[in-house]
Parts: sequence; structure tokens; C-alpha cells
Amino acid sequence: MTIDLFLPDLATSLDLPYADGGIQAGFPSPAQDLITESIDLNREIVKHPAATFYGRVSGESMSGEGIDPGDILVIDRSLEPANGDLAVCCLDGEFTLKRISLADGVVWLIPSNESFDPILVTPECRFEVWGVVTHTIKNNRRPPRQRRKNF
Repeated sequence: MTIDLFLPDLATSLDLPYADGGIQAGFPSPAQDLITESIDLNREIVKHPAATFYGRVSGESMSGEGIDPGDILVIDRSLEPANGDLAVCCLDGEFTLKRISLADGVVWLIPSNESFDPILVTPECRFEVWGVVTHTIKNNRRPPRQRRKNF
């Protein structure tokens, strides 16, 4: 897996219209005719600007929890990793994205795709948790070749 890293640009705000009444994922509710609120996505998802990076996912090892190639990760290097966190780890000089399992002094890196095996971090490994993933930004549109022309 490779992860291309980018610094966030927080020099300007990114105020976008915000439906503060919520979007129903169950039964439909009346649509809001006038959206008066806004939200700054830069401030909403980046809590520690000096320690935050964006990374683009490649590879399929986390597809079982909906993290796919092309998704963008928000990675905070200032957070202390905890058991169950999704983290970008550096293992023997290579980046990998996995859930961290900490038990009895043993570290496992857990994929969510059953085609991949968990990785036991042994004392012989060069290992570092590079950052904790706080958000995943994904494109929910189907690729153009899968869209139907007639509805």
C-alpha cells in the first residue's frame, strides 16, 4: 500500500452551506427551503493543523469497512494511538493502513478485508504509528462507466 501525503491548507476558510437540521437516512422529512447556516470543513475536520496531513489510499486491505482506493484520509500525528484506532503505520519502511490491536504488550495490525492476514509486529520489525486517522473522505459517485444513461 502506498499513501500519498499532503499538508492541509488552512490559510483560507472553506465555508459551505450546511443543513443543520440534519439529513434523514431513514424516512424522508420535509426539505429545508432555505439553508442559512454554513460550516468550515477545514476547521471541522482538522483539529491540530501543525500535525495533520491528508493521505490518498491505494490498496484494498481496508475495503471491508468501506475504505477504498482513492479515498482521502485525514491523519493526525499528535494523537496517541489507542486500541482499535485506524492508523497509518510505518512497518519496515513501508506505509500501511490498519486497525491497531493492542493486547498484553503485543501489537497486531488488523486489515478489514478477509483476503489479507493480520500482521504481528515483532521486536525485529521497525515499527512506528505514523498517525491516527480521524476522518475518511470518499467519493460516493459511481465511476462514469457504471452510470446508467436512462433512469
